[in-house]
Amino acid sequence: MVKKRKITAEDLYQFEIISGSEISPDGKNILFTVQRVDQKTEKKYSNIWVVPTDGGAPKQFTYGHQVDVNPKWSPDGKKIAFISNRHDEKQPQLYIIPFSGGEAKKVTDLKGFFGNFTWSPDSRKIAFSFTKMDKEQIELLEDEKKKKLGIVYRRYDRVFFKFDGHGFLPHEHEHIWILDLKTEKPKQLISGDKYDESIQCWTPDGKYLLFLSNRSQDPDFEPEATDIYLIKPTGGVFKLLKTPYGPKGGFSISPDGKTLAYIGRLGKGDWWRNIELWTIPLDGKGKAQSLTKNYDINLDPWTINDLNSIKEIPPTWSKAGKEIYFNYGCHGNTILKKIKLTGKKEITDIINEKGVVGSYSFSRDLEKLAYWHGDIFSFGQIFLKEMNTCKTKQLTDFNESLLKKVDLGKVEEVWFKGSSKNDLHGWILKPPGFNPKKKYPSILEIHGGPRTQYGNLFMHEFFFLAANGYVVYFSNPRGGSGYGELHSKAISNNWGTVDYDDLMKWTDFISKKSYIDTKRMGVTGGSYGGYMTNWIIGHTNRFKAAVTQRSVSNLISMWGSSDGNWVFQQEFGNKPPWWDENSLKNYWRQSPMKFIRNAKTPTMVIHSEEDLRCDMEQGEQVYVALKSLGVDTELIRFPGEPHGLSRSGRTDKRIARLKHILRWFDKYLK
Repeated sequence: MVKKRKITAEDLYQFEIISGSEISPDGKNILFTVQRVDQKTEKKYSNIWVVPTDGGAPKQFTYGHQVDVNPKWSPDGKKIAFISNRHDEKQPQLYIIPFSGGEAKKVTDLKGFFGNFTWSPDSRKIAFSFTKMDKEQIELLEDEKKKKLGIVYRRYDRVFFKFDGHGFLPHEHEHIWILDLKTEKPKQLISGDKYDESIQCWTPDGKYLLFLSNRSQDPDFEPEATDIYLIKPTGGVFKLLKTPYGPKGGFSISPDGKTLAYIGRLGKGDWWRNIELWTIPLDGKGKAQSLTKNYDINLDPWTINDLNSIKEIPPTWSKAGKEIYFNYGCHGNTILKKIKLTGKKEITDIINEKGVVGSYSFSRDLEKLAYWHGDIFSFGQIFLKEMNTCKTKQLTDFNESLLKKVDLGKVEEVWFKGSSKNDLHGWILKPPGFNPKKKYPSILEIHGGPRTQYGNLFMHEFFFLAANGYVVYFSNPRGGSGYGELHSKAISNNWGTVDYDDLMKWTDFISKKSYIDTKRMGVTGGSYGGYMTNWIIGHTNRFKAAVTQRSVSNLISMWGSSDGNWVFQQEFGNKPPWWDENSLKNYWRQSPMKFIRNAKTPTMVIHSEEDLRCDMEQGEQVYVALKSLGVDTELIRFPGEPHGLSRSGRTDKRIARLKHILRWFDKYLK
């Protein structure tokens, strides 16, 4: 038997990451993309692949050093539309390629940013959302002198003017366009300098488009006031479909064209509320109803990992229109279910295995289901389920030859009691070659969000730390999603309370393991996980080292400085910190900086310089405070990187980040 090696940080260069699972209307082929990294240039490329559902080998469909993403079949199954930067690295366009073969044809020549796009039922048109680039920006790109000098100033008159990972937003708004494939001349349907429109879908007869828009007096100060509208593909006046107040997304229409299904959350603020599945008659003669209100489930598919992005998939109607399919996160998994529209609205399993159902799609006759599925030991592959026989088969095996050579260690999934005798869920990752008679250093990992979940999905960071001799343990304390509304609501306007208590109970649970060295325990987390790391070092000295990443430290200075802007106040009493003395005290009560004077734990601070979600100053406050207190600390800054460095950052910087974390823990725990 060949001895297996341990996973390394540099393995990030070898991974091929699968996204999407678009099955053809006839159910014979599935499209997906594969991302790879060019180590010499540090650039990431992705191409379209296709795999037949009869069990043939996957084949690469597009080639070249470019980024091809979001491939979608035309309804007649003859063409594929996708977004690519193959002709201009910095300006993607919409392309169409015949499935039978031939060159991809660029069908747009626009300057700006593409949103969603959707084929018309007759395969003759494509509707898409697009944001034009500002005139000044275009002039800058076209004038070499201006380009060399750079931007002189930026002027804004709205609250939301930046977004993490994208930078400063254009003054132009997102609008709906129509592309007639016969003329190949895109036409903008809606214009204006105040409102955005996001295209969602066509009615089955092709007579109307449905889009989402917030047309309140000032959308920036009423972000949940999103509504559903219908417009003819020729443009003109659009019609409001009255729905309950709250954020919405994920549209699909019943086969008979009479009913719309959508995903949405009720009310203003209340981030802890469940996202529900709704239906409403398209003729506007009936009220919207929640199909899942009697089930304590949250239709958010996200399960944290550091390799893949789990997209929200619109609900899918059954062929007869009597059932709807949807996926959501639950107890560390993302599962696929269906609900009956009649009687008791019974929910039944379609795919309910350990792991995550990411993207999925059905053939036109709904007899074949293509889906992406990953688990704690797998990055994710393409699978096919025959709905009539319920037989499932795996169609791809990317990265499996690499992973077969690697000893990842073993994972133990456990349930334990929290500080209020509440049921909590956690995982213990034991290092390769684990010996229960030995004593191991350990690292507590805390997730961000807070309203998300850890679970049964591959985390390269965790396996990397385990490969270097650490027991890595992670859980879903109160405040996260996937365990019901009460679990999520528990920390609303009360951060650093029961969430901290649950994490300490989890640490107590781990400490009792015979193989844990309680004198060599570390803690780390990013974003809200960084907040909790900061909170922990101000409240206990039980951890011998900490690494706080892209953290929140001071809720007072966080207000208005994030790309989330003023909206964060919804989580903290819905008043700004400067509103009155009580509001100021409330923010400070929940800020880790209030307790930083108690910190004695050696702590590394990691932050990205282009983090627009949690501004760089949040990490700097922690670093400077620890320095002034004489606590051993280091500040690691990553230029040019956003909040999501650990998942989507440049690969060499992701590797450097992992090695700094390991170096710090090795210094104090080994």
